[in-house]
Amino acid sequence: MDLESIPGVGEKTARALAELDDAERALRTGDVAAIATAPGITQGRAARIARGAIRFEHDDPGTFLATDRAREVYRKLLDLLKERTVTEYAAQRLETIYPSSRRSRIAEVQEFATEALEREPDPAVLEALEGVEPLREAGDVRVRERCLATTDAERYSDAREAIPELSVEVVEDAQGLAELARGYATVIALDESFAGVALEGDVQIRPAALENPAEIVPERPLSFFARNRDRLQAAVDVHRTAGLEPPCDIEALEDGLSRLEEDGTVAGDEELDRLTMAVDDLDAAASAAESVANDRLREAIREQDVTIEGSDLLSLVERGAGVDSLLSRELADDYAAAVEAARDHLVDALGLDQGEAKIARRAFGDEPTFPVERDEDAVGRLREELTAARERRAGRLKRDLAADLADQRESARDLVRDALELDVELAIARFGRDFECTMPEFVDGEVRGVSEASSAERRSADIRTAEPRDDGETASQSDAGFAIEAGHSPLLEEPFESIDPVDYAVSGVALLSGVNSGGKTSTLDLVASTVVLAHMGLPVPADRVRLRRFDDLHYHAKTQGTLEAGAFESTVREFADLAEGGEGSLVLVDELESITEPGASAKIIAGILEALSENGATAVFVSHLADEIREMTDFDVTVDGIEAVGLVDGDLEVNRSPVKDHLARSTPELIVEKLATESRETAEPNGEAATTTDGAAEPLFYDRLLEKFE
Repeated sequence: MDLESIPGVGEKTARALAELDDAERALRTGDVAAIATAPGITQGRAARIARGAIRFEHDDPGTFLATDRAREVYRKLLDLLKERTVTEYAAQRLETIYPSSRRSRIAEVQEFATEALEREPDPAVLEALEGVEPLREAGDVRVRERCLATTDAERYSDAREAIPELSVEVVEDAQGLAELARGYATVIALDESFAGVALEGDVQIRPAALENPAEIVPERPLSFFARNRDRLQAAVDVHRTAGLEPPCDIEALEDGLSRLEEDGTVAGDEELDRLTMAVDDLDAAASAAESVANDRLREAIREQDVTIEGSDLLSLVERGAGVDSLLSRELADDYAAAVEAARDHLVDALGLDQGEAKIARRAFGDEPTFPVERDEDAVGRLREELTAARERRAGRLKRDLAADLADQRESARDLVRDALELDVELAIARFGRDFECTMPEFVDGEVRGVSEASSAERRSADIRTAEPRDDGETASQSDAGFAIEAGHSPLLEEPFESIDPVDYAVSGVALLSGVNSGGKTSTLDLVASTVVLAHMGLPVPADRVRLRRFDDLHYHAKTQGTLEAGAFESTVREFADLAEGGEGSLVLVDELESITEPGASAKIIAGILEALSENGATAVFVSHLADEIREMTDFDVTVDGIEAVGLVDGDLEVNRSPVKDHLARSTPELIVEKLATESRETAEPNGEAATTTDGAAEPLFYDRLLEKFE
């Protein structure tokens, strides 16, 4: 895949994407989490890139949503889906699902959505998903107590590139290697020439070290698992709760994670803990040991009477001797006991083993001094020994743990990815349940395997092709538009259970009439929502939906007020373009007559309908001028009506499903009819109407008005 061919991807972004382990897979599958790991790419940007890659893959122009109102409907539907996600990833992932005119893309998402609808949105699973997030990269790892050494300049460059976590040093000979060993806990020599050389310290001769960096720097895989420990555990919990088949041995993964601290060090090893505490507590323990020795020596001096004869005192003075000599002569045993106590305290406080204790005991010498002081050189040697032992132990444990976890890195990614994708599936399942959705049927056959064709070819295929339906009937030209059975508009801000189901089907061009507040706009919203969701490949809010595959959706919302000349001209131009090339379009228009004077608008709408009908477009125009428009069109345009049954306590009682080939009565007509009925009932006390001089019944005022609607 040519990355720069993806819409919205330039040279800089392409370079960043190229650093992904499997950029093509991530782009083809819309893996937002993987794409977001590329340098400088956020999760939101990753969703846009994935969407562009999907469009590129399916040769999709991305122009299905042709008007602002169509795009607004899509965003509202997308928001309803995103409201049902738990993770931010799932919300962004849903951004990659968009309405498309391409058969292959619709079929791809339909397959995914059909499986998603089988999911059960268990509250326990939703709760477990709250802890799942996309995995983070380990970031920069630096190891300072270990280094690589070589005598070769070319190998030096290779080592820096292969293992940037370690310092790489150039040495000339074994002596240089020995000097490095005094400054690092571990030195790894890359040259075969050092084999057989005996050196003090942890010096390893490993000519093949660059071939397997994880063995040399186990911190590399461990830092990844340490940084993502909580996210991985959350993904494990999701798999267990949801009963998903995990892509890895989750018990082994959990065992490895339990042995790993947040900082990437190994947890749960008593010997490593002992050495770590010994290094950390060395200075405090040495100071405490000094205090033990001095306290005991002071006590011994207080309790003992020391007698010095004159000749002895003179001899000590002549030799320049001080208190040390006095201690050596008079308190030798007490001093030895005090020093031994200090040594024992240091060994016990640090929990040293036999070899370490031997070094520790040198921290307090046998020569009498007061106050007793530790030998800093000896303490330094003990610190070096403990530190080296700790690093050797930690390194061995890290290598062992890294070996256990390294092979699970990719499967761990799959584990988290599957958990995040489950959230996407559950969002679709929850949407489907909340709005009682079903998968739509595309009757032109293209979603089921007919190859892509031009708009004109598809139009002909719609007329010529007949496919068996599930009910044994045949889908033919009559199905070239859409048919919705028991649909519920998800855009209505009312409880779902209070929304009346709507049946509506249109093939070709139709006018939709009806009373004010009768549901005409809601019907257009239902049609638009159904068509958008169907072309997204998602379930639709109806008992059954059959429709053709449209090239684009033109939904024009109701205009507020008469348009000025410039805006009116622009609107007419837009419909002119649509009339010339809209054979694969679905056109929904809400009260276009408001753009100008009623008489002129009826003529304009009639002309637009004629052009759309000639091109084979599917269109629904909501209008209060349906009768006038019908009179002006040069073909038999269908007029459907949302019929009001009547007025009940001042409120309209409406049949929300449009009646085919029926011009609905207006609200004023219903009101006048109600007034006429009431007037006739109250005109005379005996219920009889007034009469003229020749005996004929005199029409009441409201009856006269009602006659005008006939």
